Amino acid sequence: MRAVLTWRDKAEQCIYDLAFKPDGTQLILAAGNRLLVYDTSDGTLLQPLKGHKDTVYCVAYAKDGKRFASGSADKSVIIWTSKLEGILKYTHNDSIQCVSYNPVTHQLASCSSSDFGLWSPEQKSVSKHKSSSKITCCSWTNDGQYLALGMFNGVISIRNKNGEEKVKIERPGGSLSPIWSISWNPSREEHNDILAVADWGQKLSFYQLSGKQIGKDRSLNFDPCCISYFTKGEYILLGGSDKQVSLFTKDGVQLGTVGEQNSWVWTCKVKPDSNYVVVGCQDGTISFYQLIFSTVHGLYKDRYAYRDSMTDVIVQHLITEQKVRIKCKELVKKIAIYKNRLAIQLPEKILIYELYSDDSSDMHYRVKEKIIRKFECNLLVVCADHIILCQEKRLQCLSFSGVKEREWQMESLIRYIKVIGGPPGREGLLVGLKNGQILKIFVDNLFAITLLKQATAVRCLDMSASRNKLAVVDENDTCLVYDIHTKELLFQEPNANSVAWNTQCEDMLCFSGGGYLNIKASTFPVHQQKLQGFVVGYNGSKIFCLHVFSMSAVEVPQSAPMYQYLDRKMFREAYQIACLGVTDTDWRELAMEALEGLEFETAKKAFTRVQDLRYLELINSIEERKKRGETNNDLFLADVFAYQGKFHEAAKLYKRSGHETLALDMYTDLRMFEYAKDFLGSGDPKETKMLITKQADWARNINEPKAAVEMYISAGEHVKAIEISGDHGWVDTLIDIARKLDRAEREPLLMCAHYFKKLDNPAYAAETYMKIGDLKSLVQLHVETQHWDEAFALGEKHPEFKDDIYVPYAQWLAEHDRFEEAQKAFHKAGRQGDAVRVLEQLTHNAVVESRFNDAAYYFWMLSMQCLDIAQADPAQKDAMLSKFHHFQHLAELYHGYHAIQRYTEEPFSFHLPETLFNISRFLLHSLTKDTPLGISKVNTLFTLAKQSKALGAYRLARQAYDKLQGLHIPARFQKSIELGSLTIRSKPFHDSEELVPLCYRCSTNNPLLNNLGNVCINCRQPFVFSASSYEVLHLVEFYLEDGITDEEAVALIDLEAPRHKRESKWQEIKSNNSQTLRLDETMDSTGDDDPFTAKLSFEQGGSEFVPVVVSRSVLRAMSRRDVLIKRWPPPLPWQYFRSLLPDASITMCPSCFQMFHSEDYELLVLQHTCCPYCRRRVGDPGP
Repeated sequence: MRAVLTWRDKAEQCIYDLAFKPDGTQLILAAGNRLLVYDTSDGTLLQPLKGHKDTVYCVAYAKDGKRFASGSADKSVIIWTSKLEGILKYTHNDSIQCVSYNPVTHQLASCSSSDFGLWSPEQKSVSKHKSSSKITCCSWTNDGQYLALGMFNGVISIRNKNGEEKVKIERPGGSLSPIWSISWNPSREEHNDILAVADWGQKLSFYQLSGKQIGKDRSLNFDPCCISYFTKGEYILLGGSDKQVSLFTKDGVQLGTVGEQNSWVWTCKVKPDSNYVVVGCQDGTISFYQLIFSTVHGLYKDRYAYRDSMTDVIVQHLITEQKVRIKCKELVKKIAIYKNRLAIQLPEKILIYELYSDDSSDMHYRVKEKIIRKFECNLLVVCADHIILCQEKRLQCLSFSGVKEREWQMESLIRYIKVIGGPPGREGLLVGLKNGQILKIFVDNLFAITLLKQATAVRCLDMSASRNKLAVVDENDTCLVYDIHTKELLFQEPNANSVAWNTQCEDMLCFSGGGYLNIKASTFPVHQQKLQGFVVGYNGSKIFCLHVFSMSAVEVPQSAPMYQYLDRKMFREAYQIACLGVTDTDWRELAMEALEGLEFETAKKAFTRVQDLRYLELINSIEERKKRGETNNDLFLADVFAYQGKFHEAAKLYKRSGHETLALDMYTDLRMFEYAKDFLGSGDPKETKMLITKQADWARNINEPKAAVEMYISAGEHVKAIEISGDHGWVDTLIDIARKLDRAEREPLLMCAHYFKKLDNPAYAAETYMKIGDLKSLVQLHVETQHWDEAFALGEKHPEFKDDIYVPYAQWLAEHDRFEEAQKAFHKAGRQGDAVRVLEQLTHNAVVESRFNDAAYYFWMLSMQCLDIAQADPAQKDAMLSKFHHFQHLAELYHGYHAIQRYTEEPFSFHLPETLFNISRFLLHSLTKDTPLGISKVNTLFTLAKQSKALGAYRLARQAYDKLQGLHIPARFQKSIELGSLTIRSKPFHDSEELVPLCYRCSTNNPLLNNLGNVCINCRQPFVFSASSYEVLHLVEFYLEDGITDEEAVALIDLEAPRHKRESKWQEIKSNNSQTLRLDETMDSTGDDDPFTAKLSFEQGGSEFVPVVVSRSVLRAMSRRDVLIKRWPPPLPWQYFRSLLPDASITMCPSCFQMFHSEDYELLVLQHTCCPYCRRRVGDPGP
């Protein structure tokens, strides 16, 4: 560390205090009763400030740079602006000893002999606090929370912002050690606030904010008057009675002297954020110094050791970037490093360190030896077992124990020394002298070897890896390279300040100078790039550069020297350079150049480096061919050119070597067909066709499909032409191709048809299928396009395709809700099972979705389906007839329940009360056993109860409500049913006579709730109900005598013979297991009554039903309009019904055979345009 005086001035009075403006441009001094303002750049006195009447003792600048304050023996404090104007003045009771601004809040602390005050701009008054002793100095913490006061009685008082004492520190000397200067460390990196204290007990000590002392007191041997930190807190300045300013570390280790003065130093400060120091003395001298911290460092290969904070040594591994800090706690004067050794010179000793292990990346050092002696030397070098001290012309070799073993006396001053390696204890040193002499010295040899002598002084030296060449930088900034053996100057380069050989490559060196880095390979021209600093090492592709205080490893691609070797076709040397570190692009260029130069070994290594398998395969194939005896280098080079994309050069070489076919194949593969034609043989049609096909393939790949299609057609490749045309939707092209093709070429024609179908052109597809006679595909086409008429026409001509047509047709109809047509289609296809399954699923869905009228319709359709199956398949007859009756029954139930469901679920009723009353009775009579899915007994009974009450059937209503009590009732009906159950009690316990149903066979009045179901309780005759109002119709079913066929019966009824008055009597015939009533025609009868109705009313004793059986004569006596016939298809028999009230017209649907009052039926047909039960349209034929 050196102190250089920048400027000096002398005031007339003692300089007691000074302060810098925070930006460092102004300096304020307290001199006598004035303030002096200086320009720090050149020491110009800008302005003296007068305001105090007595000596100014202290001055302080606010951290924001807006104002500063001064305190004087006249007991006043003046606050000045940065424009040097006084703006405020306040007083204390005693002279002002020190002032200090809070760095955060800019609160001003002013301290006098008896008290201290705190003032801030927003306060009107100054808050003052008494002090037990004279306050000599004060300092705020970095965060502005606490103020430390130094007292004349040896006490340090730490106060908060309000002036309250928080910590009290008493120095051991008490009043014999008055505190004269204190300062908090301004560093932001310290974890704790650290207070430096200088007292007139000649001690320097450090304290934490808590009052705890850090370390021990440091003896000073002088009375300190001032203490101040550098801006970042790394160093401390101390001045006092020793008439000089001393530099200490932040831990109190003395480093050196800044400047010796002629009188006591009362104040010294550091210019903010700089290495400039200003000193104020008793005799009025103001001195402005610049501190220059020299670099103390050492380098060996990739390890760099340098001084940090003057007392520490940091060892940096330049490759791994690891760093280790060695704390010496004394001023580090010299550093030397070599292999696993590190030597550090301190003021009174030299420490020798060694690495813990031989690992190249190990960074753990331990002390090996200590030489406790003071040495004066210019340069220090360490070897494996020795240290070398250089003092001007003399070199001394000492062992690690401090014993001098050898000494060399030089002719001139030693300018440069470097260890160049060797066995332990016998290392070689390279020494450069001021007179231009360059020596080699071995530490175990007294005699120095002169390598060469040049005319100019040596500044820097380095020897190449093989010890054959020597590079020298002289005082004229010239880099000279010599051959050591011949002493010949090989070359020289200007503008060099340092030089280094590459440790991994004999012919490469680098030198720095003039802001540039210069890299030189062999005798080739220099390659330059910008770089600040000094080159100190060159290892592979890394150049170690020292710039100011930092050492960095710069990664430098070795591209330029590699290309210099490549230009001269020196492939092996270029490869060696590339191994030091070049980019992938450079590696590839090296590989290509070597390949073109047929230097396959180098090319293979380079391509391996860039992992280019394609070229490695090429090299391997060429090497294999060479092993087999091929020697034609033109052919090898042609392959190389082809791989590189130099196709025309490759073609020329192929032609020259007599391999035109290879050129043809190459151009063909490259789709360069125009060039390929130049290499075609003597018009071979096969080759020409192959070329056209390949050209077409290429046109297709480069998205020129039109051209590709034309080429494929001309080459006879119809399939590919069709493929492209189809993919692009070119129907016109496709039909042209299809019409030109012969019918025997099935595959391309089928492809055409496929694309016609895909492109929605079924007519062309049909034409194509007809051409090749593929009827099955044609049928499938009609089915897929839903052209059913054409499909049916084809089916008529070719019955074998019937299944292929009708099954998909039926499925299509079913999907479009055309179930009747679907049924017929399934029948036609013979797929009854499918028909039944579809309808069963639809039925189930309708029930689940509460569409009970649809469910009834589907069940009716299912029943008819079963009847058709029974008719078609005798084997399933019994099972299907059973299903028929079951489905018919379900259809009737769901048809009736539809009205109940609508009544209970919807807000408005669509039916008359009588109809709902009849339907609910019909359902209850029918639901004697199991209740089908979806039908609710609760809804039915609830409807019956409400309608019974409305129509006057109070007894029946009571019965319905009673039955409801035993069922699980939904919450929405609960209140209504409970209310109905109560209110019905107020009604008479009988039913209205008008509602009682009458049996038209035996004229018996039946109860409203019949345990037997929908039959007469007397004669067991089943009631026939209207399918709309569910009233009992005036119909009686009768059966034909044995031997009378349906056709004969119809013929007899149609005769309508005149009636004779006769008495006809019923005759009862009993056999083993049946009971029959028959009319005796032979008995004479009187009167003109109808023989059918003569004795319908009778008392029947048995519980079994006895049907009405009629003979031919009775049939003849019947009128056609009185008889209704259900003409069921076989195997079901016809059913005959006789109307007993001919004037009341009844209509029967010819499809479902359901009976209606004619008026009701006509109205319903008008509403629905079809039968409400089977949905047969008006005018459609029956079954």
